[in-house]
Amino acid sequence: QVQPVESGGGSVQPGGSLRLSCAASGRTSDSRVMGWFRQAPGGKEREFVAAFSRVGDNTYYADSVKGRFTVSRDNVKNTCDLQMNNLKPEDTAVYYCAQGGVMDYSDPRKGMDYWGKGTLVTVSS
Repeated sequence: QVQPVESGGGSVQPGGSLRLSCAASGRTSDSRVMGWFRQAPGGKEREFVAAFSRVGDNTYYADSVKGRFTVSRDNVKNTCDLQMNNLKPEDTAVYYCAQGGVMDYSDPRKGMDYWGKGTLVTVSS
């Protein structure tokens, strides 16, 4: 079963930082895009956070995290990290790593083929 594996979640105070890491699995050569998504508590929809595409080494961010989060990818180790700075309570969510073949600009979720189980990030004072 192809399933990326996330690590690095936890609890932090507002203004703090966390770094999430994702290890890709399966035929990683097919996974041109690795992305991060999150689902906040209360039944909200899973939303796009950031992605890294091997095509041009392009990065993509949701407006809500621009300037605070940085996505990076190590093609040798097949990992994708999300550095999160200046965290806010509204960043509290389960964060999911995903890998896929394309970057769907209208709905990045549609371009993902495989999803991790998620890791919880809690931002609270």
